[in-house]
Amino acid sequence: MTGRSRLKLLCLLAVLVCVVNFAISPEVSAKPKKDVGSGSGKALGKLKKNRENSPPSLSGTPDGVVLENSFYEFVPSASDPDGDTLTFAINNRPGWADFDPTTGALFGTPSAADVGRYSAIQISVSDGLATAELSSFDIDVTSTTLASVTLQWQPPTENTDGTPLTDLAGYRIYYGVDPADLSGLIELSNPGLTSYVVEALTPNTWYFAMTSVNDRGQESDFSNQLIGDTR
Repeated sequence: MTGRSRLKLLCLLAVLVCVVNFAISPEVSAKPKKDVGSGSGKALGKLKKNRENSPPSLSGTPDGVVLENSFYEFVPSASDPDGDTLTFAINNRPGWADFDPTTGALFGTPSAADVGRYSAIQISVSDGLATAELSSFDIDVTSTTLASVTLQWQPPTENTDGTPLTDLAGYRIYYGVDPADLSGLIELSNPGLTSYVVEALTPNTWYFAMTSVNDRGQESDFSNQLIGDTR
């Protein structure tokens, strides 16, 4: 073989080696690279999603009282910084009320048979990853029938200095639904009374206190408070 022929053969072998290497190398190296890259991307994407999720917020103050045969509705205010779809849930839903899981609305009309207290109601909202809750609350279903409370007492016989009380002119009854604000007033001008019926009271917890008054208009200190529940 001449020197020129040997040179051509070497070049041909070199080309074949290059072609074989080019055909084999991508096939051997591509599979491991593809598998590792795909798995790592999914794991990192999942971690990133969990790490960056912002929890939803939930607020609102539900009414704690509703009259029988009256419509009740409470819709909380909810938002999500990420714009995620929110789903609402409730614990201890009153039997007379319905609940909307898409808005968190609690609504219904209790009847006379539903009069009473419904306790530990709690509404929550979730974005699928995090949950926010309102503080639990109660709802009192009260009767629309007006009620009365009977007060009884023993007439005073002495002044504060221990001397006999001889000029008692009557009594004053103070009452209200707030023990610190007895804004209702009934004046009784008969000193011989030992009881009185306070009428036309709405369903509620009422507080009462009395004073005695002499014929000069001087008034005693308040008696101990009495409590009457008309619900």
